[in-house]
Amino acid sequence: MFAAFPLMALIVLAYDIVAMAMGGLRTTSAQDQLAEPLFSLHMASGALWSVGLGDLLLLGALVLLFVELLKSTASRHVAIINHSLSMILFIVCLVEFLLFGACATSTFFLITLMVLLDVLAGFIATIVGARHGSDGPSN
Repeated sequence: MFAAFPLMALIVLAYDIVAMAMGGLRTTSAQDQLAEPLFSLHMASGALWSVGLGDLLLLGALVLLFVELLKSTASRHVAIINHSLSMILFIVCLVEFLLFGACATSTFFLITLMVLLDVLAGFIATIVGARHGSDGPSN
């Protein structure tokens, strides 16, 4: 049943916990906390690359999106449940983005966009898989 769980929900939950703990419902506090560098690396070019919590959340979201895309290619009945739960997650993200100040950041917008891409890829993969399954040779 774990296969039906949309992994992107973990990133949305992590963002919500971080945003509420650090900034409450205020947009500026959340943005400032997400952008604050956690660590910096000196690059070969001499530039300093600073990585913030928002960057790490986006990295995690990209990794989980990749896993979700791999899961969406499975043509099991549990995939339909996963796609439905992903759609619900997208609606939750959209509502949070529009109504909660702490979620009105570019980081959360990009996470919401990744959830939408997960939904679209899942439905498209299911449709293509069903079409290929019904187009098989008939004897």
